[in-house]
Amino acid sequence: MFLVRPHEGYTWLALGKPGKKFTLQSAVIIASDFKGKVIEKYSDGTFIIQFDLNSQEVIEKANQYGEVPVPPYIKKIPKDSDYQTIYAKYLGSVAAPTAGFHLTKKILARLKENGVTILEITLHVGIGTFMPIKTETIESHSMHSEWVNVPDDVAETISLAQQNNRRIIAIGTTTVRTLEGVAALHNGKLKGYQGDVNLFITPGFQFNIIDAMLTNFHLPKSTLIVLVSSFAGREKILHAYQEAVKHTYRFYSFGDAMLII
Repeated sequence: MFLVRPHEGYTWLALGKPGKKFTLQSAVIIASDFKGKVIEKYSDGTFIIQFDLNSQEVIEKANQYGEVPVPPYIKKIPKDSDYQTIYAKYLGSVAAPTAGFHLTKKILARLKENGVTILEITLHVGIGTFMPIKTETIESHSMHSEWVNVPDDVAETISLAQQNNRRIIAIGTTTVRTLEGVAALHNGKLKGYQGDVNLFITPGFQFNIIDAMLTNFHLPKSTLIVLVSSFAGREKILHAYQEAVKHTYRFYSFGDAMLII
């Protein structure tokens, strides 16, 4: 079980496995000084845990007793620094944006030397990253909201770059969801914004901000593979995956990446 994000007051939205073991009023005992109870349960496998601790105390206990939450295909729990981008700053994301794993300080410096403007935004990856599409149609899938922050000066710089016909390249699907999600709230225009977005990008979506993206190869039946297919086209993505398999590229979090233009 891992905690996902604060909910309201002393409660937290969580994802547990096996989920059937968690019933209403079930005690959740993580350690002798770290206990809670289930007060709500949802059909998607999530539930609400109530602790007698404030948010900071819960975070401290989670860091003391917990491990870095990683996808199930990663068998060896990595160190915090091994499952993190070099530009991470703020606490709140349940997982690292793995496209950023490909960037080093040296690479970022070289990009700047070549005239690339690097801008930083924030998206706290939420439970949606771990939830595969289980509905018969993608339109029926419910997307969880995630908290984002696009500073005013960043929005202004990106808008000016668009006016000057400069390409906006997103590092990862998290960046795509943030920029396009905020723009969707403002009739396709990017503005400074802090708050939740729950944009589910599906085929037919009109991209208003990004021109290209760097991303890893994603799991089947995930919202992420739907996103990249919506951007590049399903046939092109299938071809890219066939090439990846042919040349034994590595998939998922620590795998190879592709630049989609």
